[in-house]
Amino acid sequence: MQRTFTSFIPRGLGAQLALAFSLLSVVLTIALILVVERRAIDQIKDRIGHSLADLAAQTSDKLERGMFERYREIALVTSRPVLTTEEYTLDQRRQALERVQRSYNYYEWIGLTDTDGKVLVSGNRLLEGADVSKRPWFIEGMRGGHVGDVHEALLLDKLLPPQADKAPRRFVDVAFPYADENGKVRGVLGAHLSWNWARDVERSVVGSADRESDTQTLILSSTGRVLLGPRELMDTTLALDSFRNASPTQRGDFTVERWPDGKDYVVGFQKGSGYASYPGLGWVVLVRQQVDTAWQPLFDMRRHALVSGLLLALLFSLAGVALARRITRPLKQLAASAGELRDGGSVQIASGGPYAEVSALSRSLNLLVQDLGERRRQLQQLNGTLEQLVESRTVELRRALETVQGSEARIRAIVDTAQDAFIGVDLKGCISEWNPQAEQMLGWRRAEALGRRLDDLNLADPLRTSDSDALPQLLASNRQGALDRRVERVVTDRHGAEIPVEMSTSLTGEGETTMLSIFLRDITERKRIDRAKNEFVGTVSHELRTPLTSIRASLSLLADGAMGELTPDVQELIDICYNNCIRLNRLVDDMLDIQKIEAGMMSFVPVTQPVLPLAREAIRTMQGMATANDVSLVLDTGADANEAVAAIDYDRMTQVMTNLLSNAIKVAPRGSAVILHVIAQAHGARLSVADRGPGIRPELRERVFQPFVQIGQKDGGKPRTGGTGLGLAICKRIVEEHGGTISIADAPGGGTVFHVTLPREVAPSVMKTTATV
Repeated sequence: MQRTFTSFIPRGLGAQLALAFSLLSVVLTIALILVVERRAIDQIKDRIGHSLADLAAQTSDKLERGMFERYREIALVTSRPVLTTEEYTLDQRRQALERVQRSYNYYEWIGLTDTDGKVLVSGNRLLEGADVSKRPWFIEGMRGGHVGDVHEALLLDKLLPPQADKAPRRFVDVAFPYADENGKVRGVLGAHLSWNWARDVERSVVGSADRESDTQTLILSSTGRVLLGPRELMDTTLALDSFRNASPTQRGDFTVERWPDGKDYVVGFQKGSGYASYPGLGWVVLVRQQVDTAWQPLFDMRRHALVSGLLLALLFSLAGVALARRITRPLKQLAASAGELRDGGSVQIASGGPYAEVSALSRSLNLLVQDLGERRRQLQQLNGTLEQLVESRTVELRRALETVQGSEARIRAIVDTAQDAFIGVDLKGCISEWNPQAEQMLGWRRAEALGRRLDDLNLADPLRTSDSDALPQLLASNRQGALDRRVERVVTDRHGAEIPVEMSTSLTGEGETTMLSIFLRDITERKRIDRAKNEFVGTVSHELRTPLTSIRASLSLLADGAMGELTPDVQELIDICYNNCIRLNRLVDDMLDIQKIEAGMMSFVPVTQPVLPLAREAIRTMQGMATANDVSLVLDTGADANEAVAAIDYDRMTQVMTNLLSNAIKVAPRGSAVILHVIAQAHGARLSVADRGPGIRPELRERVFQPFVQIGQKDGGKPRTGGTGLGLAICKRIVEEHGGTISIADAPGGGTVFHVTLPREVAPSVMKTTATV
């Protein structure tokens, strides 16, 4: 007969205590050992990983310093008189190049060209007379100092002797223009550096460290192509976390990752950043070692720790057995006294001996026996009133049930007569309510929808759940902020047609009766009207722009005297027409921008960049207007202004800043200054435009960002200057599309200051892919 697990547990208290002590000692000992071992393992792993990271950093540093030496050497050679002075012959120049080539064994070729790309002379006489005008090193060398990335040899591969390992010959190009004593460029001095130099650098670093034989070093280009490493990986492109995480701004780091061969490696990595005047090519050095080899010392330590722990647990178990026997001795005496009492005896229960807990139990049992009689009498009395109490509670429950049923009927009537479609969903994601408006909108009858999951109806992503736990998670996290507010969504009816709706959701009930209430209102007609409005505004604005452009051009010609000199009266009328034409053209442009933003059709391409150049460009653009108004423009830059960086679309933010400067110039008193502040912040930058105008009252500050709103003299400002009332509304929309904020405050000393705060990073919601109108 099969025995259960509990049949193996001893029945005696002493035996169970002994077993418990033994198991507890084993578990505690193993747990303690594992905790200590885990901390030691983490430290050793960290030490092993950082040793690989140090190797990668040392290798990268040697590579960058070596390339700097070659870069500097070739640059210095171009300034030698033997190259810059015409009195030296080609043989003398060849001898000079030979000395340079012999000074470093890894110079495979060094030569001098004219401005047409013809090789005049080389250190080893190779390629003399050849045309290298199409080679990248010549083209880039004519433009200035050039370092080319690793590539296979072309012209020289057949001219130079084969390499010992039969591998393809690879070069790194270094080229500089050289000029005569008058500063005129005469050609390019180019050198091909053998890539075997990098392998020797790798051996000098990794080979000098006391590492296992399977440690391998790889050098990758800035695009991830393997330039140096195992033969099977040469010229392949690796997309690894170690490559992506390599940074030139910090000392090397390490990671554990799986490579294309399916094996796991501990990888140290470092990205080069150049050295001194050498700009660097973005090489990434990876030093890898298989996990099994790297972690082998850890496995040995774990095995020894486990054996020691088990031996220690065995000793604790033996001590636990002896202790359990001593503890259970007074308990056995107490059990014997209780047995006599059970058989009807009136004996006093024995004392518990030396243990205070057992003595307290003995006293409690004696008191329990005395109290038992009293309890029996009270129980008989309670039985007499129990039936009366049950009947009273039954009546109350019936009344409560009738009240609940009445409330449910009223709620049902309200839901059924509601104008919006209503869907009730329980905690399991199943539909529990479905009113007639939901039937009409979505096509499923109530009987078909009740009891089914939202997933089965394919309504919309915000209403679907993938498993039974998804709805509670939605309620807990309030995903997309949709609870207790109205949001616009698109749902799909039974036939697959998409319906734009305004959705509001809320929670009703408590505990197991909690229900998600979803109200859907069809906004198809409202969307159609909005589209028609936007199309109308866009069409009218486009239709106005064409004749306005012609009128503006014609008036400009008349104003400039294209039709001859005009009388002063006619000239004044022409100027008035021209100025109002420009104002109307600006109004049309502003209306188009507002329409594009509201329709989501204005493109934004934010790029993280310094904001100081943008501020300077805005100052230059508005300088003419400021001079005409006798206002000075001041760019206030603190010590950290060059560090002010933000994710911006340069053209759109230039539009914002010129608009703010234009408004400030209009309200600034003559002879005063408009100040543009640039301030770096921890998470972005802030640009502030301050004027000395009359200011804007606090209760009017929100209104100025509304379309077609102008704060004139009656509002506490200067007389209106013919603006469109759209500029600040457009500025607010553009700044908010960048994920920033725009606000108004009182300027120190009087006037108004507009603060534009912009984030440093590009938020995913800011990236727009729609094209402009």
